[in-house]
Amino acid sequence: MIVRSHMPWPLRWVVAALVLGFSAALALWAFEVGKDIAGLDRDAKLELMQLRSEVEQLKKDREQAVSVANTAESLLTAEKAALDRLAQQLRQIEAENLSLKADLGFFERLLPTGAEQGLSIRGLQVQMQDNAQLRFQLLVMQAGPKGQSEFHGHYAFTLHGVQNGKPWVYPVPGGPQAFQLKQYARIEGNIDLPPNAVVKTVQVKLTDQAGAVRASQSAAL
Repeated sequence: MIVRSHMPWPLRWVVAALVLGFSAALALWAFEVGKDIAGLDRDAKLELMQLRSEVEQLKKDREQAVSVANTAESLLTAEKAALDRLAQQLRQIEAENLSLKADLGFFERLLPTGAEQGLSIRGLQVQMQDNAQLRFQLLVMQAGPKGQSEFHGHYAFTLHGVQNGKPWVYPVPGGPQAFQLKQYARIEGNIDLPPNAVVKTVQVKLTDQAGAVRASQSAAL
């Protein structure tokens, strides 16, 4: 005769669940112990720490690169401004150089060709302007021994021409103008003309302080 024990099905399921849970817990414990024994968790922590350190270094490198870029941009801006100033100064120097060359050419054309002594007028130049003005330019020179005294005198212009169909002589208003020189003096300016005046000839006279004429020259238009 066989004796069978009768256990209810719900109780059997509970017992089975307990056995399975115990088995799963035992397997997880065995995995964790094995992982710790193998050093996997320790290596993962070390790798994580290393990755964090690399991230921090990358952040520092990025901040340094941004700082260098900002500094470089500031330097480029300052360099561009300096180059613009240098270019402006160069243009100014070139303009001054052209002006000096023009002055040199003017003086070379007016230099005396002989050993003429005393006061003289070189290269009287006159030109009509669009605004009813006469532009004049001349070089006054005093030839003589070195160490000669400075000359003080006056210059005066007289215009000859036609006004309203009649002969016209026009002493420039304002009277003689003072000037002084040691060796040479460049004199230039504008003369306002009366209405309907046509200038044919321009005459300039140089006088000393006593009023004596020391030099004169005429130019035709």
